[in-house]
Amino acid sequence: DMIPWTLFFLISVHGVWSEIRLDQSPSEVKRPGETMKISCATSGYTMTGYGMHWIKQKPGQVLEWVGGMSTNTGTPIYASSFQSGFTLTQDVSSSTQYLQIRSLTAEDSAVYFCARVHSD
Repeated sequence: DMIPWTLFFLISVHGVWSEIRLDQSPSEVKRPGETMKISCATSGYTMTGYGMHWIKQKPGQVLEWVGGMSTNTGTPIYASSFQSGFTLTQDVSSSTQYLQIRSLTAEDSAVYFCARVHSD
């Protein structure tokens, strides 16, 4: 069986127009047992100044918080149900965040969003 992957980006911006961008890697199809690494390239702001979170959404279901990254320290934190097989990393030099999922199962098939912490 093939697992479909659809990736989007999510960011909350209000007020004046902003050039802040979160650009995610294209959709991919993977087989069960394989590894998937999703990238979220940031631009228009200093990545290490704002935390980053990853959200999972399966069709017809509520959003699930996967985990977040303290970008200034590079320290990840995971929701209890995503502590096994999920790894959050970052590359400060390219201002990019990553979500890696190992040993994929059908349950992992979903839309994954990266979402920057909002601050005034």
